[in-house]
Formats: sequence, C-alpha cells, structure tokens
Amino acid sequence: MVDNGSDAEVVINEEGFCIGIDLGTTHSVTAFSNLKVEHLEESSESEVFEVPQLSGPGTVTPEVQLPSFIYTPHIEEISADDLGLPWDTKPPYLVGDWARALGAKTSDRLVSSAKSWLSHASVDRKSSFLPLEAPEDVQKISPFEASKAYLSHMQSAWNDKNPEQRFEEQSLVLTVPASFDPAARELTAQAAKELGFNDLTLLEEPQAALYAWLSQQGSDWRNQLSVGDILLVVDIGGGTSDFSLISVAEADGELLLERVAVGDHILLGGDNMDLALAYSINAKLQSDGKRLQTWQVLGLTQACREAKEKMLLDPELDTMPIVVPSRGSKLIGGSLRTELTREMLNQTLLEGFFPEIPIDEMPKQTTRGALTKLGLPYAQDAGISRHLAAFLTKHVAAVDEGQCGFYPSEDGAPTAFVKPSAILLNGGVFKASNLSERLLGIVNTWLAESDQAPTQLLEGADLDLAVARGAAYYGQVRAGRGVRIRGGVAHSYYVGIESAMPAVPGMPIPMQALCIAPFGMEEGSRVVVSSQEFGLVIGQPVRFQFFSSNMRREDAVGDHLEDWSDDELQALPDIQATLEVRAGYQEGQVVKVALAASVTEIGTLKLEAVPLTTASGTPCTDREAMDLESWQVELDVRDQIQ
Repeated sequence: MVDNGSDAEVVINEEGFCIGIDLGTTHSVTAFSNLKVEHLEESSESEVFEVPQLSGPGTVTPEVQLPSFIYTPHIEEISADDLGLPWDTKPPYLVGDWARALGAKTSDRLVSSAKSWLSHASVDRKSSFLPLEAPEDVQKISPFEASKAYLSHMQSAWNDKNPEQRFEEQSLVLTVPASFDPAARELTAQAAKELGFNDLTLLEEPQAALYAWLSQQGSDWRNQLSVGDILLVVDIGGGTSDFSLISVAEADGELLLERVAVGDHILLGGDNMDLALAYSINAKLQSDGKRLQTWQVLGLTQACREAKEKMLLDPELDTMPIVVPSRGSKLIGGSLRTELTREMLNQTLLEGFFPEIPIDEMPKQTTRGALTKLGLPYAQDAGISRHLAAFLTKHVAAVDEGQCGFYPSEDGAPTAFVKPSAILLNGGVFKASNLSERLLGIVNTWLAESDQAPTQLLEGADLDLAVARGAAYYGQVRAGRGVRIRGGVAHSYYVGIESAMPAVPGMPIPMQALCIAPFGMEEGSRVVVSSQEFGLVIGQPVRFQFFSSNMRREDAVGDHLEDWSDDELQALPDIQATLEVRAGYQEGQVVKVALAASVTEIGTLKLEAVPLTTASGTPCTDREAMDLESWQVELDVRDQIQ
C-alpha cells in the first residue's frame, strides 16, 4: 500500500515501527517510532537510527547521517577486503562517509546530488551517466540506481541490527521536496518498491520538519500558534530551497493546520554554497599565480563542502585547511594547500545567498547560451532572499486579506505579500546562527516597512535530523496520536486540448488547458470531467501535454483556460504514446470519450479516457459502458502506456 498523506483510510502496522527516511541530496537519515499499541497511549518523539558505514579501510562506524555519495575506487586504490560491511563482504557500491572523503580528493569517481538529478525532467533519470566526468574504468550509474543504493544501504543496516523487525515489513514514510513533480515522486516510490517497501507513504519535507517540531512541543504548540497565524517553513537542503505556507484555523474548538501553498522547485542549496566557496578560493589561488584544472576545482568543491559542514557545526573554528589534489604535480606532497576562513565563509554565504533586499526585488534572470554541457538546471539567481520574496508575493491569493502586508512603493502601487507570523527553519545551513538571524532580519524588515508586527522564530527542532524524525512521528499521527497537517495536492493540473480549426500557414494550432485536478484535491480521489466530450486517437503516435500551477487555486475540474501567462502555468514533460487498438476498433480511429482523472496515493496524476461509444460507434448503454476498459495515461516516467 502507498499513501501520500491523504485522509483516505490506511492500515497501520501497530505491532512494529514507523520508519522515517530523509533521502537527502547530501545526507540521508533514518528515524523510527514505536507503533505498538501500548506505546500509543500518547505520542512521543522518534529516535534516530545510527547507520553503520565505512569510515576508512575496513573500519565500520555507526553515524546518525549517511552521506549521500557513491565512490568507485581505482582497482589499485583500495583492497577488496577493506570494503566489507557486516551484512555484505562485497557490497556493490561504496556508500557513505568514506565515499565522500575519497571523492573530495578524486571527484571524477564520485556520484553526488542524485536527488537533484532525479528531479531533472530533461534527462533520462534511469540512464547511467553519473559521475558525469568519470574515467573510462568507472562504471556509471543512473540517478534512480544511486537513490536506490542509499535506500538499500539503510535497509540492510537496519535488518542487520533488527532481524526480527525487518525494515521492509514496517510502516515506511519516505520524504520528498514539496515541489517534486509527479514524475520525481513516482521514481522515488518506485526505487523504494523495488526494494520490497510495500507499506509506503510519501511525505513532503517541510511538513515532516513541522511534524518534528510538533512532536517536540507536545500540546504546548497551541500556546505558540493561534487562529489566523501563517507559518512560513523555509527548508534549505543540499540541493533545493523549499518554501511552504501553513495556516492555523479552527474547527469545533480545535486548532487545525493546513498547508496552503508551496514554492517552485528551486535547485538552490548547499551544493551552490559549496561551489561558491570553491570559486572564491580558486580566485584567491589565481591571484597568487596558481591555476587549477577543471577536475581540481571539482575536488576543491568537495573539500569546501566538508570544511563548511565542520565550521557550521563548530562556531569556534576560525579556519579549516583545504587540500587541492594534484596529479603528477611538482608541488610538495602532490597537492596544494590553502584554507577556508570564517570571514570568507560568512561573506560568501551571507552576501551571496542572503542579500538584504526589498520585497519587490525579484530573482534575476539572464539569457542562457544556446549550447550548454549536461548539468543540473541550477537557479540562475543565488539570492535565496529574492526567491523568498517572490514566493511571498506570488501566493497572496492563498491567504485571507488580513494575512497580507503591503510594502511601500515609489510609484504609489504598494507590493502585496503574505505576512508570516511565525517561521520554522530547516536544513543544516541554519546551524550557523548568523544565517538564521540574517533571514529572520530580512523578513522582519519587510514586515516593519509595511507597519506589521515582527514574526517569531519557532525553535527547538534538530536542523539535520528533523525531517526523518518528523516522518517517523507521522506514523503516530496516522494512528490517531497527534495533530495532522491537512494538504492535498500542492498544484492544480491541466491537460492540453487542441482546438478544432482549419490550418493557417505559420500559425500553430491553438491549445487550451483543461483543469483535471484542482489545487488541494486529496490523494486517492477521482473526478470526472462531465462538461464536455472529447475525441481520442488510438493506434497512432500521439502527444499528451500536461501543465501544472501552484498559483491558480480557484480553478475547478472541467474549467477551460484559453490564455495564461508563463508564471501561471508551467509545462510538464510531454508523454508520447500510441494507445492500444482493442478488439473491434481500428488504427487511427477517433473514439468519443469522457475524461476522468485521479491523483494516486503517491501524487502521480492519472488521466482516464472512458469510451462513450462501442467499437462500432454506437452510443454505449450503461451496461456496455461498465464493461468497456478505459485508456489510461499516467504522468510519470514509465515507458508503457496502456
């Protein structure tokens, strides 16, 4: 069974555990909570499972985080005997802490950012192309296989320690970014299901972070949040920046939490910060007459990642040594040594990623080059504060007028924006108090400029472990212990409908967008588009075009859009298909159909074309309609369309 946080009836394994999995870009974490009936008299905080992993040759160390890295050593670099794990003497991949350490020196053998690649719609995410710059002796793997490898490592580690409570037999909650599209959700769930995870739930990461805070606060959360409050969740991970808005409402005397808006999928996070630090150090080296090759800059980036994480953990560290690898160099020791200073760290992260700007300053966009190398579609503007400003101004329709502020403008037309009354931060970067204070200060400046009260920072959650902890706690919520965050799908979904009109030279056929899944539609539900009949071409290649929107909240099932702006609707990857010619039908036949749509429990959009006529073209009777099989198209990455 797969659930996605809907209100549909679910089956809870009340004799085992709920295991929460944060499958992160740079770190993965496993947490668990006890679901046995005697432990559910009241909800409790979840615990973190320490994942055994190789930290050096033949050395297995349990850690609360599993670094999301895979390293392929050279045949002469490491002895096969040094790679054994307690559950596998010859593991297929070197995963975790030692993989990351080796990759910092030889980055072209390191697989990283698999989660970001898994969300990249412009590549075949099951194709083996990682690492991008790998030598010929390195067997490349796909983002899908890398994600599966991290899950498999956590599964095997758990089973080795808990043979009587096997991982795959527990209630599993796997987190994904709130902005993940249906295809990325489907791939994540598919990787888990191939490992035997049957009782699987997908949960949005910002919600998981909030669940962790709720579990820690207990009933006291009601003293910190009130009816009418708007909670802003800012989740800066290794690869993405995720923004969500949670409203506090009341029903039958009880406080309710409801997710009312999510941001766009922004590839901007710790990876970008590592690159920025590497380029800063590289510029300093160049000024000293030392030029690095491309592969050395990649190695420098990995070294900056490790140095940044250690300095964020320990504010007493003023400097960290950085070793730049070298091949056949005349440098002493075969490497170049430099350092990352606290001043450089603060300057790069504060001014580069959290600039102090007015709320009407939007992310900068530049014209891209016509030719580009294969790579991740990182955000063009590194200013997280600008992306946050865009999010708060874009989603004013998601809240009541009284929950908005109005920022003064020189032209007399003030900018409206959502005024958060509380902020919850998540992500390891906010361990640096100056970064969390800077972000809080920026938001409070916006509020002060519009004569609004300052927002409060909700504190207490562990920034590295909160998502996994919250995911495990969610198992208790599903079992009836704790407050639930209401949601449904975070976008409205549309299918493109070609207009029936004569061809006009030089003019494309006009396209309408038909709403088939409105914002907030619960997972596991199905709707029928009853307003119109359509013609479906079978037996010949056709193209289905889908769109999504996190802005248009009022569109209902069956609404037609003839015109829209680029900000309102975003095109999703097309689906090319040849629909099956069933008995009695002919190739190229246009079948009269009605459309139905459902959002599956993992957030995948399924479109159904229900025949309204028999194969001979006569209208269906009710009984005939019940016997006819519909054509289905799922908005995912499967090759077969049925």
